[in-house]
Amino acid sequence: MATARGHTFAVNSSEVSGALGDLGTLLPITLGAIAVMGLSPAPVILGFAVFYLATALYYRLPIPVQPMKVVAAVMLTAGLTPAGLAASGVMIGVALIVLGCTGWINSVGRLIPQSVLSGLQFGLGIVLALMSLDLMASAPFVGGVTLMAVLGCLLVPRYPAALVGLAVAAALAWSLGAPGIQVATVASGWISVPSVPSLMELERALSTLVLPQLPLTLTNAAVLTALLAGSYYGDRAAHVTPARLSLSSGFANVFLTPLGAIPMCHGAGGLAAHHRFGARTGTAPLLIGLGLIIFLLLPHGAGAAILAAMPLAGLGALLMVAAGELALTKRLFDCKPSCWPVIAITAGLTVWLDPFWALVGGSVAEAMRALIVRRLVRNTGV
Repeated sequence: MATARGHTFAVNSSEVSGALGDLGTLLPITLGAIAVMGLSPAPVILGFAVFYLATALYYRLPIPVQPMKVVAAVMLTAGLTPAGLAASGVMIGVALIVLGCTGWINSVGRLIPQSVLSGLQFGLGIVLALMSLDLMASAPFVGGVTLMAVLGCLLVPRYPAALVGLAVAAALAWSLGAPGIQVATVASGWISVPSVPSLMELERALSTLVLPQLPLTLTNAAVLTALLAGSYYGDRAAHVTPARLSLSSGFANVFLTPLGAIPMCHGAGGLAAHHRFGARTGTAPLLIGLGLIIFLLLPHGAGAAILAAMPLAGLGALLMVAAGELALTKRLFDCKPSCWPVIAITAGLTVWLDPFWALVGGSVAEAMRALIVRRLVRNTGV
């Protein structure tokens, strides 16, 4: 018998608090895409708004919407073009739709070893942290104080750490004259259709973004998110399955990234954050979606002024926290000691080369590790 989806939308202080729970991931990467890549803010924000609203209405639970972390780390550090970014979103979206429709998602999600995934995330976290340090260097005092404020707020579960950090950074930047985000592209409209990607851009998007991102999306954004939703909400989350999460992420990317949005997905960490801050229904994602729409509708360039008030050093501090979240996952600490060399090799290749070669090299290292472990077990009889 089919179970009713989610629950009636509730409006209370807990839902409002829960809506702020995942902004620590959404805001730094979104602002980073605008500041570092020079993307037009309106299409990026509109993409998140539409996906959040659709997620709220379909799942009726605090299912999060997040930037894809591998894509985010690469696009912030490797100078990807808007055309290549849109192409990667469409390719990932098509793959997720196929995997969701066929039911292959559960088996495909297990193909990439956990040690390689951990090394990939750890390496990308290092890359993002290095970029964060460069941004913080534009105003070290602002960056340092903002970082301490955010880390302090993270110790208090119900404090919106990202918003507090942005407020502290904006206040310090105003008083000290720290450089802010360049928002020359704000007036370009609500959608921004990129040019047709070249063959080289398609190849780069596939190798450096799509292939490394898919395993993480399948495990974290689909399989783990469904398991966590079931743990939190029981029968109310019976409709939150890996296949449906794959489909909703897939359709969002296929339809929204060609209009200027950045690649997006769901995520277990975001669900945990929304729940920890008090969200229990679809009100939390609904409030975020509506809030982003209201931001876009602010008159007389108020949205541009708000973005311009965000100092680069403060953004660097927020991205440093996001880098730590990306690198220091539970998966990393749960690995066996024999996996540590594989993690180190994968992370090193990510930093020195790119995620694709890290994926290849890490997979080879994991195969060798597994062979050595099997031989040791056979020889010792343990």
